[in-house]
Order: sequence, then structure tokens, then C-alpha cells
Amino acid sequence: MKNSFKFLISISFALVFAFQVQAAEELKIGAVQVLKILEQSPQYKAAGKSLDKEFEARSKTLIAEQKKIKSLEDKLGKDKAIMSETEISKMERDILNKRRDYKRSQDEFREDINFRRNEELSKIQKVIFEAIQKVAKENNYDVVLSEGVIYASSKADMTQLVIDSLNK
Repeated sequence: MKNSFKFLISISFALVFAFQVQAAEELKIGAVQVLKILEQSPQYKAAGKSLDKEFEARSKTLIAEQKKIKSLEDKLGKDKAIMSETEISKMERDILNKRRDYKRSQDEFREDINFRRNEELSKIQKVIFEAIQKVAKENNYDVVLSEGVIYASSKADMTQLVIDSLNK
């Protein structure tokens, strides 16, 4: 009786295991490299150009300010020997104030550009995830994996399909 019970349990486990293996074989799994999709998407490239254009004037202004400071420093270094103490002190103060203003402007510029970049990336990520879902549905994928995938065969990698979808 015990042997027949063990046999029955063994058969049950074998059937459950066989069913799970069969179910796993029918599951279509895909993998995507989101960073690669992001870097190759036309939306990302367009956003980069747009941000460059948006911040071009401020960048040029910062470069001009930096050149003015360098010019004043050079003038002070060259003319220091013939300048009075008051003139030297005044010029040093002027240079220091201009450096502070430049640093403040540079920090604001960096914060603004980072904020805008994050805004654009957020929009693009939404578009990418919608494209991944669209491609997955169109190609009958059951599961799509992203970051953290150690290996995905080219058969499971749907990255290029998503990039092609974004380029349409």
C-alpha cells in the first residue's frame, strides 16, 4: 500500500512537472536594452539638439564672462608693477566679484539644463515604454524583461524591433 501511494505521488509530481515544462515552452519571452533604445531613438537625438539650441545663448554668455575674467587677471598680472595699491586692491575685488557672479551663473545654468534634460528624458521614457508594450503585443510576447537580464539570445532580444518602431 505504501509503495502504491509513493508511486501515485511520484506520478502526480511527474505530471505536474511535465505540465509546467510544457507551459514554459509555450511562453514567449523577450528582452530589451532600454539604454540602447534610448540612445538610438530619434526622439532622444531631437531632444539633445533642442536642448543645445535652447541653452546655446546662455552657454556663450558664460564663455564670454569667463574670457572677461581671464582678461582682467592677465591685465592685473601685467600691470601690477605700475599700479597703485588702491588700484590693485580695487581690481582684485572686481575680479573676485566677477568670479563669484560667474560661479553663480554657471551653477544656475547647470541646474537649469539638468532640470530640462530630466524633463525631456521623462517624456522620452514614456514613449519608449509605450513602444515596448506595442511591439510586445504585436509580436505576441508574454513577458518582456529589461535591466538585470544576464543573458538573452538574439531570438529573445527585441531591442531592434522597438528601435525600428520608434523610427517609424
